[in-house]
Amino acid sequence: MLLKTSLRSFFAHKGRMALSLVAVVLSVAFVSGTLVFSNTATSTFSKLFAATASDISVQPPTPAEDDRQDSDKTPTVPVSLAQQVAAVPGVRTAVGQVMVGNAILVNPATNKLVGPTSGAPTLVGNWTDTPRNPVKITSGHVPQGSGELVLDADTAKKAKLGLGDKLRVDNAGGQHPYTIVGIATFTTTNPGAALAFLDTPTAQQVLLGEQAYTTVEAFGDGSRSDDQLKADALAKVGSGYEIKTAAEQKDQNTKTIGSGLNFMKYAMLGFAGISLIVGGFLIINTFSMLVAQRTREIGLLRAIGGSRRQVNGSVLVEALILGVLGSTLGVAVGLGVAVGLIKLMNAIGMDLKASDLEIGPDVFVAGYAVGILITVIAAWIPARRASRIAPMAALRDHGTPAEARSNIVRTILGLLLTAGGAGLLVLAGSADKAATGGQYLGLGLLLTLVGFVVLGPLLATVVIKVLGALLPALFGPSGKLAQRNAMRNPRRTGATAAALMIGLALVIGSSVFSSSAVTSASAQIDKSVGVDYIISGGRTPVTTDMMDAVKRTPGIDHVTTQEEFKRTKVQLPDGQSARTDLTAVPTSFFGTDFHPTVTAGAVDSVGHGSLGIGETFAKDHNLKVGDRLTVDYGKGRTQTLPVGVVFQKGGLLGDGTFVGLDTVTEVVPAAEQPPVWTFFAKASAGTDVAKTLTALEDALKQYPQLTVKDQAGYKELVQSQVNTLLYLIYGLVGLSITVAVLGVVNTLALSVVERTREIGLLRAIGLSRRQLRRMIRLESVVIAVFGAVLGTGLGLAWGITAQRVLRDQGLGTLSVPTTVIAVTLVSSVVIGLVAALVPAFRAGRMNVLAAIATD
Repeated sequence: MLLKTSLRSFFAHKGRMALSLVAVVLSVAFVSGTLVFSNTATSTFSKLFAATASDISVQPPTPAEDDRQDSDKTPTVPVSLAQQVAAVPGVRTAVGQVMVGNAILVNPATNKLVGPTSGAPTLVGNWTDTPRNPVKITSGHVPQGSGELVLDADTAKKAKLGLGDKLRVDNAGGQHPYTIVGIATFTTTNPGAALAFLDTPTAQQVLLGEQAYTTVEAFGDGSRSDDQLKADALAKVGSGYEIKTAAEQKDQNTKTIGSGLNFMKYAMLGFAGISLIVGGFLIINTFSMLVAQRTREIGLLRAIGGSRRQVNGSVLVEALILGVLGSTLGVAVGLGVAVGLIKLMNAIGMDLKASDLEIGPDVFVAGYAVGILITVIAAWIPARRASRIAPMAALRDHGTPAEARSNIVRTILGLLLTAGGAGLLVLAGSADKAATGGQYLGLGLLLTLVGFVVLGPLLATVVIKVLGALLPALFGPSGKLAQRNAMRNPRRTGATAAALMIGLALVIGSSVFSSSAVTSASAQIDKSVGVDYIISGGRTPVTTDMMDAVKRTPGIDHVTTQEEFKRTKVQLPDGQSARTDLTAVPTSFFGTDFHPTVTAGAVDSVGHGSLGIGETFAKDHNLKVGDRLTVDYGKGRTQTLPVGVVFQKGGLLGDGTFVGLDTVTEVVPAAEQPPVWTFFAKASAGTDVAKTLTALEDALKQYPQLTVKDQAGYKELVQSQVNTLLYLIYGLVGLSITVAVLGVVNTLALSVVERTREIGLLRAIGLSRRQLRRMIRLESVVIAVFGAVLGTGLGLAWGITAQRVLRDQGLGTLSVPTTVIAVTLVSSVVIGLVAALVPAFRAGRMNVLAAIATD
C-alpha cells in the first residue's frame, strides 16, 4: 500500500520533480564521468606497460639522499652488464637500452619543436629489437649510421615529417642533426609521447657521453618465473643494481602516471561534491513544497489510520525513486563527460581513445550511492516534517504548524557557527605559520558556510527587506507583492539562495586569491628584479652556446646565471641537520641584478664566502648573522660557511638559501654542479629594452625550447598561469551555479502552483498579466541578489583570509577584483530574470476563474 501510494504520488507530480531530477543527473554524471576517465587513462597506460615491460629490468641504483647528484648526467650501467645478465640461467636475451627524457626534437627547416611541449614526454634512445618492442618499423629502415634517426609515426604525422626529412636532437651536449630514415608505428596505444631512435653507438655518445646503457632489459625463456630470474640476476651481478620484475615495472610506472592524474581527478570530484550539496538544497525545497501542497492529503492518510512512519516512508520512497532514476541517467550522461575529458587531455598532449572507455563496478557503485544517498538524505527533512503534521490540523488546511522553538534553536546555532567560523578566519589571518593558518582557514571556511546556511531564513527576512525596499516605489503593487512573497517563507528563500551563495562565494574567493597572487608577483618583480630579461630552458638545461648567443646580442650588458642544489643537507651550530634548496649565484647577482629586502646582515656578503638565508629558515632553526653552517654537497664534499645575511620573508627571494658560485666551485667540480635551467640578462644603460628584446628573440631563434621574456612579459606569463587555474575553477563552479539556477526555477515554479488560487484572486481584483509576470520576475531577482550578496560577503572573507595566510609566501599585496564583484552582482540579476521566465509565463497564462476554483 505504501509503495503504491508513493508511486502514484510520484508520477502525479513528475513535472514538479523534473528539475530536481536534472540536479541529481548532473551531479552523478560528474562523479561517474570522472571515475570512467580516470579508469580509462590508468587502464591505457597499464596495458602499455604490461605489453612492453621486460621480464626483468636491471637499472642503476637509486642514489642515497646524501649521495644524490644535481648534475644533468643520466645514471648509467656499464656495457659489460648486458653480457652478465644474458648469462643468467633462464634468460633468453638481454638488451642494453639507452633512453633519456632530457633531449628535445627540433625541425631545422622551421626551427619549431617537434613533439609534445606539455603532458607526455619526448624520449630519445637507441633502436633495439626486443620480443616486446612498443613500436615496429612500418616505413624505411632501422638507423644504421651516425646521421640516421627513426621517428614514431604519430609525431611524424603531427609535424608533417617523412623519410628523408631533417630532424635535430638538442640536449646539454649541443645540437645534433639527423636524417629520418625510418617511421615506427606503436604496437599498442600511444599515450602521446614522441619517440626518436638512433643507432646504439650514436645514442651512447650523444645522449650519455660514454659507452654505457641506462638499463639492461632481459627476457626469459619461460623456464623460470620473473621472481626467480630476479633472484638469480641479483646473485650474478651483485646488489649494486636495482632489479625490477615486469609486475614491479608496471606498478611503478602506473603509480607515476596515476600521481599526475590524481590532482585532476580529486579536484573534479571535489567540485562534484559541491554540486551535490547545491543539488541537496534544491531537493529539500522540492519536497518541502510538495509536502506543503499535499497537507490535506497527508491529513486524510493519517485520519484513516496511516502512521507517522508510513507518511515518512511514503515521502522517502518518492525520493528513492527520484534517486534511482537520476543516478541511472547520471551514469549514462557520465560517459559523455568522460569522453569530453579524454578529448581535453588529448588537446594538451595525451593520446587516449574514447573507444577504450573503462567502465568498472566502482562507477556504478559511486554513481548510485551518491545519487540515492543525497536524494534520500535531502528528502528526510521535509519527510520528517510531514510525519509530524497532526491529522485534524492538516484537514483544516492550516499547513505545517509554526515551529517557533525550532526557529530559535536554528538562530542560536547559526550565530554560534558563524561566530566560531569568523573567529577561526581571524586566527588564520594572524597566524605566524602558513600551515597553521591553512588549518584554521579550512575549518573557518566550513563553519562560516554552514553558519550562513543555517542562518539563511533569519538573514532572508532582514536582507530582503532592505534589498526590496525600493521595489514598491519603482514598480508599484508588483514590487510590493514581490518583496512580501520573497519574505513569506524565509526557510524556503534561504535554502534557494544558499545554493547560489555557495557557487558565487567560491567564484569571489578564488578571484580575490588570484588577483592578489598576480598583483603581489608584479609588485615583487618591480621591487626586487633589476635584470631586464628572463630566459628559461623549459625541459632542457641551458647550454653555454645559448648564453653566448645572448651575450653577443647588441644592447646586452651582461648575463647572470643560477645553479640550484636541491635538498642540500646543512649541519646547524647545535649539531642538528636540516634540508634546504641551495642556490649558487655569481657576485653580480645581488645588488646589480636583484635587490632583496634584508632583515639582518649585508647582501654583498654572499659574494664573499657567506651564506644568505631566508627569515623563515633562520627563525625555524634559531640562526643569526655570524652563525657557521656546514654545507654537505654530497660525495663527501663539505664546506663550513658563516651566515652573512638574512632575507625578509615574503619577498621574491625571502625563502631561499644562497651561496656564491665562486665559493661552491672551491669544493664542487664544474662537472658535478647542477645545470642552469633559467638565466637572466641585463640591458646596457640607455638601451631601448623593447628593441633589445626583439634582437634577443632573433638571436635565439635556433633554440625554440627557450622562453624569452622581459619584465612585462614575465608578469603576463604569471598572470596567464594563474588565470588558467582560475578559469578551470570557474568552469567547475559553473556546474554548481547551473544547479543553483535550476533551484530558483524550481522554487518559483512550485510556488506558482502553490499560489494558484491566490494568483487567480489577484487577477480578479485587477492585477494585469504584465504586472503578475513582473511580480514573479522581481521575486526571482530579489532571491538571486540575496544569494549573491551572501556569496560575495563569504567569498571576500575567504579570499582576504587566504591572502593573509600566504602573505609570507609571496602574496604580500591584497587585491580585491571590484570588476568581478560588480559582474557577479549584475549576473545575479540576469540569473533571476532568466530563472523567472518559464514560471512567470505559466502564471500569466492561468485562467482566472479556474485558478480561483482550485482546491
